[in-house]
This record gives sequence, structure tokens and C-alpha cells, in this order.
Amino acid sequence: MSPIVFFIIMLILPLIAQIMVSSTFNKYKDVRNSRGLTADQVARQILDSNGLYHIRVERIGGNLTDHYDPTANVIRLSDSVYGSTSVAAIGVAAHECGHACQHAEDYAPIRLRTAIVPVTNICSKLWYITFLLGVFLFEAFPALAYLGIIMFAAVVIFQAVTLPTELDASGRALRTLEADGILDYREVPMAKKVLKAAAFTYVAALITSIMQLLRLLAAVRNN
Repeated sequence: MSPIVFFIIMLILPLIAQIMVSSTFNKYKDVRNSRGLTADQVARQILDSNGLYHIRVERIGGNLTDHYDPTANVIRLSDSVYGSTSVAAIGVAAHECGHACQHAEDYAPIRLRTAIVPVTNICSKLWYITFLLGVFLFEAFPALAYLGIIMFAAVVIFQAVTLPTELDASGRALRTLEADGILDYREVPMAKKVLKAAAFTYVAALITSIMQLLRLLAAVRNN
């Protein structure tokens, strides 16, 4: 594969993923669920049914900025999700509840992900500077370039660990929405499409990072 094609794929893949998740969410954001439940009500219901009464459900600004914060014991739902009765919003809210359940059950991948967060945060901030210094000073300090690559590899590992936690959270969400009768059988496939599109953003990010890692290794070999 030529370097130009390689670079184009790295640029286009994340963009395609973002377009997919936005277009899929927008497609179903106006489809009202048959029970008339709001996404925050669904989140509260799922949390309570799993004994997670201590976890709050709050509103946060932005579009699709939804997340679960285990340090604060709170699920934050974005303006486009909180209070919405759409099938898309309910799918997103249930997904975040899936993360809360993972933490409560001490799910192995989420435990590993949490454990490597501090190292990943440092590596994500410093790998590029370290790598560039290593390239410029390769004759004197070749180890710096390799250290930068190792640091970036740590970021890739974090993304690889994150992917199964996201897929599992979506799986939990869909099973709950169907088993508890929160969504009608005709609405569950709609929520599934939204969550699949969201999961693809993580797949695209991981593929792009792996390609970037290979590009860095090639650059050092050719230095």
C-alpha cells in the first residue's frame, strides 16, 4: 500500500465513522418510543433494577457527549438525549447504564481499562513530543524515538481494551431494552443500529491508531 493511500485511509476512516453515528442518530432521534418514556427515565429504571440507586442521572451540555463517570457515580446525558423520548436517545442512555453495570460487577476489561488510565493519560500527552525529539536527535539519542513509539503503543493498547467494553455495554443495553419491555420489538432494531454506528467509531479509531503505529515504526526504520 502506498504512503498516500495509507494516509488517506487514516484521514477518511474516522470521518466516515463520525458521519455514520451522526446520521444514524439523527435518523431515529424523531422516532418516539411507544411507551413514551424519556431517556433519563429509562436510565433511572435500568439503574434501579440493577440495585444501583446511588448512581445519579444528570444532564450535560452538548450533542452526544453522554458518558458514565465512575468517580462521581453519575451518568451524564447530553442535551440531545436527556428528556428525549426517541428510540435513539433511549439506546444511548441504556448503553451508559451498561457501563455502570460493568463497574458494579467488576467486569474484567473495564477493570483493566481503569487500571491503565493514568499511564495512558501521560503517554497520550507526551508520545508525540518524545517521538519528534527522537527523530531530530536520532544519531545521538535513538532510544527517544523508540520510547515515543512505545508510549503511543500504550495508547493503542488502551483503545484495544476499550473496544470490548463498548461492545459489551451495547449488548447489555439491547438485552435490557428487549427483556424489560422498555422498547417495542419493532424499536429494538432501531436502537441497535444507533449503537452499532457508535461502536464503529471505536473500531475506526483503533484501526487508525494501529496504522499510525505502523507508520511510526516505518519512519524510524527509514531514518
